[in-house]
Amino acid sequence: MATADPHGSPHDVWLPIPPEEIDGLPTGLNYVHWDAGPEYPADPARCVFYAVPYMKDEATSLRPLARMSGLRVVQTLTAGVEHILPALDRLPPGTRLCNARGLHDASTAELALTLILAALRGVPGFVRAQDAGEWRPEFRPALADKSVLIVGYGSIGSAIEDRLTPFECARVTRLARTARETVRGPVHPLSALDELLPEADVVVLATPLTEDTRGLVGRGFLARMKDGALLVNVARGKVVDTAALLPEVASGRLRAALDVTDPEPLPAEHPLWRAPGVLITPHVGGPSSAFLPRAKRLLRDQLTLFAAGRPLRNTVATAERNGPV
Repeated sequence: MATADPHGSPHDVWLPIPPEEIDGLPTGLNYVHWDAGPEYPADPARCVFYAVPYMKDEATSLRPLARMSGLRVVQTLTAGVEHILPALDRLPPGTRLCNARGLHDASTAELALTLILAALRGVPGFVRAQDAGEWRPEFRPALADKSVLIVGYGSIGSAIEDRLTPFECARVTRLARTARETVRGPVHPLSALDELLPEADVVVLATPLTEDTRGLVGRGFLARMKDGALLVNVARGKVVDTAALLPEVASGRLRAALDVTDPEPLPAEHPLWRAPGVLITPHVGGPSSAFLPRAKRLLRDQLTLFAAGRPLRNTVATAERNGPV
């Protein structure tokens, strides 16, 4: 751990992972460990680089920011930054907000494939039959020969396609905010959504939550999906209008496999739990054994750039004015 600056200038780095467990951290910075405990490990005013604790509530994540008057970087360990954005304009001017693009690609893509395969092949029903000691064979759809539409073709969307490739899909179609070309083929713009939806057997949501995507999957979106199609959400719960989804799955016209919901956590009495053809996992796309080594690499690499005065990766916003959080 670096020694304290004799002149008292702020240079603390707050890490949610013990710094001694991260190999290769640059010298010249003072590393302290804080993973959302009740007591702060040091004076927040001395913090210049704040790595936000992972899987903590928004209030906890934002709590120390009000006292971080010397802050220069906020680094999340999530791809989404919607929990930090409300505080951005009240941080010291010039504070950079960086997300964790790439950190969760492998884990989230694995879960997306798990949800697709489990929902198509009827695994939840087989598990219930096992619990009852009953042998219930049935004919189920395969992923092979299906058309898959990925809505939100960033690094996670690309990683999902990597894992779809061996499954002999008839077609994988890519859609993002703007059109572009990739080595696999075209990425269609969001304006093409209405045209592409009726062709898809499986629609995978991997888009960030923005003002453009909040409630994107509403009545019109769902109505354009073909009968029997599967909706898979590994993005954010608020991308889907739950009230619009419920009648579609209740009627059996559509099926859904959801790692995220709105509201979240989903209350025990919510009808989505008991809707037919719905598979729910409790927002576990990121937390897996793949998280920690990738999080350590991300923090080491970003801090190496920070210590050298070089531009950081994954900067998604910069604070423009100051004020209390």
